[in-house]
Amino acid sequence: MTSATEARSGKGHRDENFPVASWLVDQQHRRSILAFYRFARAADDVADHPTLKADEKLALLDRLGEALSGRGPGDPEAEPLRLALSERGLAPRHAYDLLEAFRLDVSKRRYASWKELMDYCRLSAAPVGRFVLDVHGEDQSAWRASDPLCAALQVINHLQDCAGDYLRLDRVYLPQDTLAAHGASAEMLAAARSSPPLLDSIHALALRTEALLRDAAPLSAEVRNARLALEISAIQTLAEHLARRLARRDPLGEGVRLGKAASAVVGGLGVLRGLGSLLARPRRPIGISAHE
Repeated sequence: MTSATEARSGKGHRDENFPVASWLVDQQHRRSILAFYRFARAADDVADHPTLKADEKLALLDRLGEALSGRGPGDPEAEPLRLALSERGLAPRHAYDLLEAFRLDVSKRRYASWKELMDYCRLSAAPVGRFVLDVHGEDQSAWRASDPLCAALQVINHLQDCAGDYLRLDRVYLPQDTLAAHGASAEMLAAARSSPPLLDSIHALALRTEALLRDAAPLSAEVRNARLALEISAIQTLAEHLARRLARRDPLGEGVRLGKAASAVVGGLGVLRGLGSLLARPRRPIGISAHE
């Protein structure tokens, strides 16, 4: 396999658990965000490929980085983002951080603690939110609330996919110290339903995720772009709903994910919540911003 394109899973932005550049985002920003998503999706598919060897995965990830920088041959998964960064005068650092996270996915299969997992999320999740904020011209002070939101989205995905990650890739994002504290082990992820120790571990991690979302709650009110504020409010509301479900349910034996209709309803409630917040903003008409 000689290119990241050959490793693609076929998954697209509409298949994600949370909105990616939805209709709420202004069209002038959507193209850049989707270019970033395409790059990230390609790198993720390389890292998660079931048959590629580790050295092959690392070589493909290196080629993506070289194509993005212009130091290597062009790549169709990197070229749209390279052009978008050039047009907007943005640095590629967030994409490079993502590549570091995917290199970790190739070589690291266990996380010792919540802190270690959060260190991973600083590479695998935070750059996504930071890029979106940069595209909208938002101040870097918004990263303070964006980082915990992105980390929460990442952990929610980890908890929902914990059995599949273990069975397909022998990869466990559930911190080993949390599992040990509840008398659980990674091998329990192979069962059809969670044992009580494993379920206690998952619920404890869901509660920590809810704490991340509380830290992220000010974000939608902090961003200046009204349309982005609505998108963030929808994502925050979806994440809060899923975290509550994970704190009560068993992702191995029960449905935790939301279908498209349910996601639309919950996200719509988030938009309404965001509208209420926007209406409370002084002297800023909805949908009008210097950064739109």
